[in-house]
Parts: sequence; C-alpha cells; structure tokens
Amino acid sequence: MVMPAGVSPILLPLVLLLCWVAPSGQEPAPVQLRLAGPRGPAGEGRLEVLYQGRWGTVCDDGFDFHAATVACRQLGYTTAITWTHSATYGQGEGPIWLDNVRCGGSEGSLAECVHNGWGTSDCHHGEDAGVVCSGQRLPGTSPQATTSGHLVPGLSLEEVRLKPILARAKLSMPVTEGAVEVKHNGRWRQVCDAGWTRNNSRVVCGMLGFPREKHVNTSFYRKLWNMKLKDPNSSLKTLSQKNSFWVHRVRCRGTEPHLARCPTQVAPPAPRQHACPRGMHAIVSCLPGPAFQKGAGKGRSKTSPGKVLPVRLRAGTHAGEGRVEVLRHGQWGTVCDKQWDLAAASVVCRQLGYGTAKQALVGAQMGQGLGPIHMSEVQCAGHERSLGECRFQDAERSGCRHEADAAVRCHMPHMDFQSQVRLAGGRSPEEGVVEVLVPVQGRLQWGAVCGAQWGLNEAMVVCRQLGLGFASHALQETWYWAGSPDATQVLMSGVRCAGTELALQQCQRHGPVHCPSGGGRFSAGVTCTAHAPDLVMNAQLVQETAYLEDRPLGLLYCAHEERCLSRSADHMQWPYGHRRLLRFSSQIHNLGRADFRPRMGRHAWTWHQCHRHFHSIEVFTHYDLLTLNGSKVAEGHKASFCLEDTNCPEGLQRRFACANFGEQGVSVGCWDTYRHDIDCQWIDITDVPPGSYTFQVVVNPKHEVAESDFSNNVMRCQCKYDGQRVWMHGCHTSDAYGADVVNDLERRERLANNLV
Repeated sequence: MVMPAGVSPILLPLVLLLCWVAPSGQEPAPVQLRLAGPRGPAGEGRLEVLYQGRWGTVCDDGFDFHAATVACRQLGYTTAITWTHSATYGQGEGPIWLDNVRCGGSEGSLAECVHNGWGTSDCHHGEDAGVVCSGQRLPGTSPQATTSGHLVPGLSLEEVRLKPILARAKLSMPVTEGAVEVKHNGRWRQVCDAGWTRNNSRVVCGMLGFPREKHVNTSFYRKLWNMKLKDPNSSLKTLSQKNSFWVHRVRCRGTEPHLARCPTQVAPPAPRQHACPRGMHAIVSCLPGPAFQKGAGKGRSKTSPGKVLPVRLRAGTHAGEGRVEVLRHGQWGTVCDKQWDLAAASVVCRQLGYGTAKQALVGAQMGQGLGPIHMSEVQCAGHERSLGECRFQDAERSGCRHEADAAVRCHMPHMDFQSQVRLAGGRSPEEGVVEVLVPVQGRLQWGAVCGAQWGLNEAMVVCRQLGLGFASHALQETWYWAGSPDATQVLMSGVRCAGTELALQQCQRHGPVHCPSGGGRFSAGVTCTAHAPDLVMNAQLVQETAYLEDRPLGLLYCAHEERCLSRSADHMQWPYGHRRLLRFSSQIHNLGRADFRPRMGRHAWTWHQCHRHFHSIEVFTHYDLLTLNGSKVAEGHKASFCLEDTNCPEGLQRRFACANFGEQGVSVGCWDTYRHDIDCQWIDITDVPPGSYTFQVVVNPKHEVAESDFSNNVMRCQCKYDGQRVWMHGCHTSDAYGADVVNDLERRERLANNLV
C-alpha cells in the first residue's frame, strides 16, 4: 500500500476511521418528528420537527400526500390517510422549520425531501400542516422492510382496488368482484393467488366499503387466465413474468382494518425466484351492505338477539361517519372513547353495512350526545358482528362525560352517485340550481328539477350525494342562478325524500314529469354547508319542572296578544277570571357542529312593543297536548323572542346574548334555557277535561333553520291530569328510545284508559 507523504503508519488508521464516520455534506441532518395539538386518535395531529434541539412546525405551502406519507412512515405508522392545512390541529409555537416540502413518497425521512432550507419560511403558524396516519405504531420497524423477502407489516401498501374481469362485474355499481390490485410505492401491482385466503378477502372487502366477503369460483377465472396467456395479442404473459407486476404474498388474520396491517412479501425470498410461479391474480368477491344491494333489506344477521346492540351514527358530514350511539336497555346512548380504536370502530362500520373503519375518532369530534353513556373501554377482536359481542365496561364506573364521545369514519363503496347530480349558476361550488343525470328515451340526459314541493329533506340528499355535507337552504325559486344551457328541460318532479337516501335518484318522484311552473326560474336549488346545528330538548328537565298555575287574566295581556292562550280566552270578561296553565322549563341544547342562527338577519326582526323585544323566528317551538289517539286537545306556541347562550360547558364562552339588541343564536355545545316563569312557556289547559294525555314539544317545527338531524326535534311525555294536579313521566326525545319501547309505553297507556 502506498501511503501519502507525511502520514505515519500509526496515524493512517485514525485518518481512515475519521473519513468513514464523518457525515457527507450532502447527508440530511437527523431530525425527530412528533404529532401535537388537541387530544385525538393516535396518528393524528399537527406535525412538529425537532431540529437543533428545538421543536418547530411545518408550513402547509407545497405540502401534499407524498410528504404526509413520508412523515407517517418516519413516525412509525403504516401509511398516511390524508393531510391537513391551515392549523387544523391548532397553531404551534416556536420556529417554522420547513416550508415548501416536496417529497417523492419513498424517502425514509422528511429531512431527505426538498425544502426551502431549515428555518427559511414566509409562513405563520396559521398555516401549520398536520397529518392523519393509518394503523398502529410499529416500533423498531424499518420503513424499507417491505421490500425484503420476509413477511412484515405492509407499510407501503397504500390503496387497494378490484379490477373487474367478467362483463357483469364491469357493469355493476359498485364493483364487487374482480382481481385484487394494490398500490405499492406509487405503482399498482397485482397480488399472487398463491396462499390467498378468505381472511385476506375479508380485509380487502372491508377497505372497499363492504362488510363481508363471499365465496368465488376461482376455477372459472383460472380458465380465463390460461386463455389470456395463450392469446398472442395479449401482453399478460410478458407482464406476468416481471416481479414488478406482482405482490408475492399477503397473509391477514381477517381482523385488520387495512391491508397495510397484514404481513406482506412484496418480493419472493430468493433473489431470482419468480414472484408468482404457476399462479394468477387473486380474485375477491364482496357482499355489499343492505343500502347498496338491489334487493335491500332481505338479509338478516343470525347473531343471537341477546348480543346484538343496534347501532347508529349521528351528526356526520358524510354518509358512513358520525358519533356512535347504541340502543341498550331500550334507550339510545353514546360510547366513551377510552381505549376506542380501529378494531372496535370497524365492528360498528361492518354492523351498519359498511366496510372497515378509516378512523376511530375520540374527543367528541362529531359533536356531543345527550343522555346516557352506555359503554366504555370497548375491546373487540375484530370478528364480532355487533358491538355487544365485544368486551366493555359500563360507563358509570369510568367517569366518562359527553366530551369523550366516540365517533367513526367508515370505508364506503364507490357508487358514482356524485356524477349523477351537479349544481350550476351559484356563487360558489356549494350552491346552485340542482341538475340531475337521468335516462331519457334510452340515453342519459342532464336536466332540472321542478321547484314545487322542494324542501330541506330533498336538499339534504343532494348535498350528501355531492359530498358537500348538509343543506342550509332549499330553494323552490332560483331567480338569481342561471342553470346550464344543456339542462333547461325539467326531468324530475314531485320529488319526495325521507332525507336518508344516498342519491336523489333513490327518492320517490312523479312517473311522467308534471311541473306546472315549468322549471326555469322555478327550478329547485340548494345551498350546502359542511357542518350544521342540531337542536335537542332536555326531556328530563321538562319532567322535573312541570306544574299547574291558575294565572289571573290581568297578568296575561301580553301573552294574549302573542296568542299564547286558547281561543276561549277571547270570550272572557277581561281582566276578571283566570286561565289554568301547564308550566314547565325547557332547555334546548345545540349538539351539532355549527351554531344555530335565525334565518333572518336582525334587520328583518320584528319589534314587539308589549314585551319590548325582537322576534327573530316567528315560531321556534310548538307545545301541544294530545289525546292518546293523537288528536290535539290544547296547543300553544313559543315565539323565538330571544335565542341566546344561557349556559355553556366549561371551556366554552357564551357568544350570543339578547341584551342591547345583541346577536341571537345558540353556540355549538351550549344551551338556551326558557324558565317556567317566562310568558308563553306553557300550555293553556283551561278547557281540558281530566284524563291521560301525551305532552309534546316540537323544536324548529317549520324547519326554518336547517339542522343535521330533524329526527330528535320532537319530545314527548306521558301526562296524567286529574283536574287539580298533573303528573309527567316517561319524557323522551323522538329518537331516544327504540321503537318497541315507545310502542309498549303507548300500548300500556291505552290499556289503562280503556282505549283498546
């Protein structure tokens, strides 16, 4: 060996050692990442970087899904679901270390991506980026491990799809059967069927929005595969010889919510071994949930009735997401987020007829419920058919509150509903004239919807179909919006929706179109919003505060002027005599995700001289006393003279107040209380004979203000009046109990009063 001049044999090993350990000038500085922000599920939060001993944030300029993927892998998660901008998880502190981050997606660290340079940024903390990662954290697992020949969690299996092979599969929507293709490092590959199991199919179907897999005749597909290989015009034979065409092996237990959680071999163990010798692509067939089947509602679960807990989702912006509520002991209640994870969330999603869960949300991210909290510390293995089969604790022991209500986002099948409706002429993509794509004489044609009888239920379906959330307005006339020139003909009329449909085409409508107004400026229109309020009456408070009062007429002049008394009061000798009033307090909570505001601005509010206040909504609640057969015996109404935040939970500020002509409304999470001693907070029962009745309160009865859910706007109580005293019991909102419990209550009342 020739030594450089002036270097002694003793110093040479030291020089070589220093050269070997010294980092290159091109090598990125080592950094650590963490997720910060409000308490949420694991793998979700504001992205923060530790550089030179200080934690800082990442600007959202240029940040994309590739950067989120690199960040999630560096954090030890399987993959990225999405990324967020504009400080979704709150504004960070300290330096903004990275700006204009550009990643290819295969980097092992965010520091390896292109960026402006450490600390070089023109951003502020209102632009902090966040990420939502999928899967549990995998300590000690290298992000590059999937390229080896060993079975490891598939960190880079990003997406999955079914490629339909048969003609009937190509024509079906959603696609339920075909060859499995997975996305690995940005490229689609087919999966070898060697060692493919039904557990693998279950996971794939779950990711595609289907609750279950079903048996498939692979021998038929094998014949098609062999025919393709022999076809000289087909490129399949050449492609299938390349290992880059295949994923060698996937081995799932069937309980995983994502294929990325399954041990995977992308390449075969031996370097020159073929990835799929004598094999073909894996075939999967999925069974859609009831809402996505042509013969909906025929299939029934065989799970024992004692274990099945009915479940529903509330307050979600999109189909397949929302706050989790279960029906237990005959009453609907929420689930505490302690130990809430993707396994439990996936059981909920599959039970509802969807796929596995994309996200298990905690911290009441889909709004707070009202009423009991039924379950806490839910632990599911993943094969359960109902949440009731999982292990759980009663929430009373855990000290949970509604601030910790659990929620889910489920994988949904792709139905292509969004391409069958559009909005035209609006000032933004969230509003406009409704235009639908329907078959006319054998071909698809765009057209308008007749505005006659168009309402919020129909508008809600349109907004959901477009993925725009909820309807804030339903317009029967669209004078200021010009529709598309190719959609002037009215192709749909008499539309009647329940509000739960996934597409307007699923609603009832006229056979032959009948639209006397002729469409045009009388076409249907909508305005959509991502979030909406949800008003719910506190039924327990009504039950606890009800009483009778004989009030002198001399104190009821203003109430009479507001028509809060029965008509017989018009014929009394004022001011002599009295009226018998059933009084009670009401507390109306906003459980939605947007403030409840009057439809009219304050410039249109009406001044009421008698009470010296403004009316912002003509009728805010209806108070009725009904016979057990449903006919009214007494009624009253409550004009919304003042909507304000009477109280808010700890940590929330009151923002609406009536004093000094202030803004009116009910903030998210707050409630408006009407005390029993306020005028019109009653039903006039002067003319009502003794007996058993149903006391009913309807909030927002005319649907003047859009809400995310109208099914909980009615509250009912069983009411017994003996001529001198009144008893209220069994008070509940219309969706608080199961139908069997409500029917049983009504049946007992009828039997007790000889009405059956």
